[in-house]
Amino acid sequence: MKDEINQLFKAEHENLKKLHQIIEQTIDDEKKIINDLLSPVQEQLTVGQKISDKVATFGGSWNFIILFGVILFLWICFNVIAIKQLQFDPFPFILMNLILSCIAALQAPIIMMSQNRQEEKDRIRSENDYLINLKSEMQIRSLHQKIDLLLEKQMDTLYKTQEKQFELLQKIYQKCDKDSQK
Repeated sequence: MKDEINQLFKAEHENLKKLHQIIEQTIDDEKKIINDLLSPVQEQLTVGQKISDKVATFGGSWNFIILFGVILFLWICFNVIAIKQLQFDPFPFILMNLILSCIAALQAPIIMMSQNRQEEKDRIRSENDYLINLKSEMQIRSLHQKIDLLLEKQMDTLYKTQEKQFELLQKIYQKCDKDSQK
């Protein structure tokens, strides 16, 4: 009986070792993912990239729209109201149209460069989301392993306990049978 109890303790100890291994493996995997999330590669921006970001930020703001509207309004008012000698762009406003076309022609590719960089940032953000989801999945998988191990152990212990109870019942039955025969 003492050997059986020692075997049960030994089996319990083995199960605890398995649980500790699962926990240690999960912690190691999580540390790798957390390290990737906490220390992303720092991007080195060139001067052109910094300028394109600033132009895109300003070009897509209300400040730009209001400032641009005020400048156009002043331009038109000055060239309509001013004396003929002071008008630098009379009524069809050809110079203003030329400047507007040049601004649009330069601003569009700069904004596209900034959008490409934003798309790269979004890709990195989605990779981080994937890593977080992967971490969650690993935790769930680890929990499943632990529960499976515990259920397996419980079933094994229950089976052994029932087996021992059955053996004890047989001994009791045999003893009662001997006593009844006397």
